[in-house]
Amino acid sequence: MKPYYWESHHGNFGDDLNLWLWDYLIPGFRDVHPETLLVGVGTVLNKALLSDPGHKLVLGSGFGYGILPDMSNAAEWDIRCVRGPLTARKLGLDESLGIIDPAVMVAEMPEFRNIPKTVRKSFVPHWESAIAGLWPEVCNTIGVTYIDPRGEAMEVIANIARSELIIAESMHGAILADAFRVPWVAVSTSPGINSFKWNDWASTLGVTYRPRQVPVSSRAEAVLKGTRFWGFETGAARTASTDDDEVMVHEREPRQTGLRSAAKQMLAAPSALALWQASRAEPQLSADSVLAERKERFINVLDGVRRDYF
Repeated sequence: MKPYYWESHHGNFGDDLNLWLWDYLIPGFRDVHPETLLVGVGTVLNKALLSDPGHKLVLGSGFGYGILPDMSNAAEWDIRCVRGPLTARKLGLDESLGIIDPAVMVAEMPEFRNIPKTVRKSFVPHWESAIAGLWPEVCNTIGVTYIDPRGEAMEVIANIARSELIIAESMHGAILADAFRVPWVAVSTSPGINSFKWNDWASTLGVTYRPRQVPVSSRAEAVLKGTRFWGFETGAARTASTDDDEVMVHEREPRQTGLRSAAKQMLAAPSALALWQASRAEPQLSADSVLAERKERFINVLDGVRRDYF
């Protein structure tokens, strides 16, 4: 059995954690049933991603983009649970199979237990925001710690765990914060943020996705997302999944001088103000009992997998 995960060209901790989480949850899974693909954390129930033939075991994955693959063949698809009731409904499954995003189980791993709180407030942007935005500078301006979602997954997660508050544009920033019992505030810089997947997860824990709007921090970020910057249209959104697009983002901005850098930070002032306001907003956190019940249900699913596959 081998884990599937969507490999971002730029890196994204919420997907990259599939590389090691399943070794903890199902020890020895790599040594059994080599024909089986374990489809776990991520919004990956997509025909474009899972079109290859072969047996697939679905454990907590979600829908949110594109078209669903044909999952009607029970001999090819073993769907034990999905991320939430919205995905379950989309697949025509009983909503009880929409249990939880498996990333919450990271908090049970020994290396992440009892991490001391050393950071007051942190911001975890969406990976597209991290590519083109000025968020490290914005965070520095308002006294918030910046966590790059493209960093090494274990380091990113540890930084979330050691924070007292998380401001999350990244959905897995909020998921991991909630798992570590760190209060969180959702924000959004773009209409392109997928509310379906957020609501899919949030509904499993009784929390609400109500993101605070934060303006994009640079013209390059606006170009990438196809949104306005200081009231001016920047054109249709551009994908950030190819080398050409990365060049586009960086080459649109000339080499910085001290004056240009200061000017760009001044233009990012609305972003800084909105993010500062988010850092002072009332945060959310699911109830301990609800999170524990969902994790217990997921553990029961894992027990069934061990019985059937080992």
